[in-house]
Amino acid sequence: MKKLLMIGACSIALHISQAQTKTNTQDAKMNAFVSSLMQKMTVEEKIGQLNLVTPGGTVTGSVVSKDVDSKIRNGQVGSLFGITGPDKIRKAQEIAVNNSRLHIPLIFGLDVIHGHRTIFPIPLGLSCSWNMDMIEKSAEIAASEATADGLSWVYSPMVDIARDPRWGRVSEGSGEDTYLGCQVAKAMVKGYQGSSYSDPTKVMACVKHFALYGAAEAGRDYNTTDMSRIKMYEYYLPPYKAAVDAGVGSVMSSFNEVDGVPATANKWLMTDLLRKQWGFKGFVVTDYTAINEMIDHGLGDLQRVSAEALKAGIDMDMVGEGFLTTLQKSLKEGKVTVAQINAACKRVLEAKYKLGLFDDPYRYCNEQRFNNAILTDANRAAAREFAAKSMVLLKNNNNVLPLQKGKTIALVGPLADNKRNMLGTWSVSGDPEKSITVLQGLKNVAGSDANIIYARGCNISDDTAFAKKVNAFGKEIEIDTRSPQQMIDEAVVAASKADVIVAVLGEAADMTGESSSMSDIGLQKSQKALLDELKRTGKPIVIVLLNGRPMTLTWEDQNADAILDAWFSGTEAGNAIADVLFGNYNPSGKLTMSFPRNVGQIPIYYNHKNTGRPYSGVGAGKFRSNYLDVSNDPLYPFGFGLSYTSFTYSNVTVSSPTIKQGQKITASVTVTNSGKFDGTETVQLYIRDLVGTVTRPVKELKGYQQITLKAGESRKVDFTISVDDLKFYNTDLKRVAEPGDFKVFIGTNSRDVKEADFKLVQ
Repeated sequence: MKKLLMIGACSIALHISQAQTKTNTQDAKMNAFVSSLMQKMTVEEKIGQLNLVTPGGTVTGSVVSKDVDSKIRNGQVGSLFGITGPDKIRKAQEIAVNNSRLHIPLIFGLDVIHGHRTIFPIPLGLSCSWNMDMIEKSAEIAASEATADGLSWVYSPMVDIARDPRWGRVSEGSGEDTYLGCQVAKAMVKGYQGSSYSDPTKVMACVKHFALYGAAEAGRDYNTTDMSRIKMYEYYLPPYKAAVDAGVGSVMSSFNEVDGVPATANKWLMTDLLRKQWGFKGFVVTDYTAINEMIDHGLGDLQRVSAEALKAGIDMDMVGEGFLTTLQKSLKEGKVTVAQINAACKRVLEAKYKLGLFDDPYRYCNEQRFNNAILTDANRAAAREFAAKSMVLLKNNNNVLPLQKGKTIALVGPLADNKRNMLGTWSVSGDPEKSITVLQGLKNVAGSDANIIYARGCNISDDTAFAKKVNAFGKEIEIDTRSPQQMIDEAVVAASKADVIVAVLGEAADMTGESSSMSDIGLQKSQKALLDELKRTGKPIVIVLLNGRPMTLTWEDQNADAILDAWFSGTEAGNAIADVLFGNYNPSGKLTMSFPRNVGQIPIYYNHKNTGRPYSGVGAGKFRSNYLDVSNDPLYPFGFGLSYTSFTYSNVTVSSPTIKQGQKITASVTVTNSGKFDGTETVQLYIRDLVGTVTRPVKELKGYQQITLKAGESRKVDFTISVDDLKFYNTDLKRVAEPGDFKVFIGTNSRDVKEADFKLVQ
């Protein structure tokens, strides 16, 4: 046996050695190629590789950047975004390959955020599945469709930790938790890039927005961010690092400042941290005109901010063309060096080499794949499955759900028969006409077994000025020619004939996303008025929410019988919602962001710290850290989500009361499906360090397991806890685990847990 083990170990070592040798050989070939090419390039051509523009259709006329065609011919463009289709991309690539002096191909990128042509739930929704295999698969399908559409680079994943639902871009991320955010970051990068993005069905991913963008003050987009280094390292930076460790090919800088210096000019962030500490080898691109915007930050004119960005470690300038128009002058004046320009150019050329563009500039221009790989039946089936798994059941009094197919349903609400808003924000290549509405989905799933009476009931909003702001990309809020009262009356008549009311309410797609911050995150007045009248009918009310952020739902929670948060579910939204409403799928989603009771509680998140006068519940008395008018607790906590069945947890046991360095202990719980339906439960593990040299949160997610149990079935769930799980960043920014007392919590969400104690000893 010992001999066999030695042979096995030698075999593994040989395999690792061979893989390393292959990698070294590939790197040597790439370095030789890129070095040879750069020796032929002028300084102007090198700077051209750092220029990313958006033509809006390079060869068809409409442009955002000016004179794109001529700039490509002159070697002044390195990458393009904003066009799709293998025919259009081939024509643009031909200009670079056939008409520029050195024939250097372009990289073609796009915002592929939650699917490409087949749209999946928004990222916040996907994260509520807690299913990393599914999330990875969504990125894999998106990459397949994007490459079939001519693209090789996607501006995703967004991994910004966010604790303020007023910020519209929470829809693009994975919520408030660092541990879960890291898992999603790794899964998305792996799904997009695979083992190598030289595979023509894979894309180069771009993790964003580096860094701290999700902590914008007041939840207002593009706003100032300011925090301690400990807070950065402990909570906000890890998901970016997880993406880097997963091999992400590119990084996008954020708009906000970090330690008083805008991220795009922050050398500590882009060079010291990202490259030297983390070992990132890819290239860094700015966000849209981020270099130019540093002028308004107060850093100087375009020449100065462009030079500062290059010196900080920025490699590519998105749209602003500050590099293109000022770097040669800065070089002559000694404000930047040739070495800095060379370093940036080299990283961009290396990305093109790794994408295989020098071998075949048209490898992503495959008409056959374009015709066969986009919006396939399999992709749509995946979208339907992923949407159902992302939905979160927030309330279900008296088991009003699942719906019985033989009943009469009053389907009401401005989003009940609305194709335009099914896809959600940042679905730039999705076709709303290909989406399934809730009305159509109910008919598809129930068939002749359900009698559905539809009435619109209200507008998303009656405010024409507000609608104009939201409708920047198309008519998402349509204001009916009928009066609000006429629409409400129609809905009340429908409800009077029904056994149950299903009200499909929420937000228009671009009420979240970029530049879509909101100070009031409740339902619009028009929708509240409809609900108030429906409540008076006495009929059971099921609210289906389509939304891109946590909302304030105190009245709805008190008055509706059931609430299903479907998020913006994508192309197959209607079918997936119907699958859940009728019980073809038992909801299993869990919130990845806390829902506040009102906006006055924001920011609100589960892993907060205690004060010296901690709140300990309603009636705790004066002089505590609490509000006079509302509980500290969220309406729905992180990790919350109901099922059509119920799950019962035993007490938590630990395999040992102590743990030492190098050891592990096991925390266990038995979970029983005590209801009448088969169901999937996400069992969550949290830990609290009770005493530390740096104050620690009341609990932190450290693991979870998803289990599927038949009705009446029980299963023991074991979690392994290592000393690494107990580490945190101290005042020297070193990760340490300090001896002392700990609590372990296991439960169905961050609030409803069972606990046990253990001790870390020297």
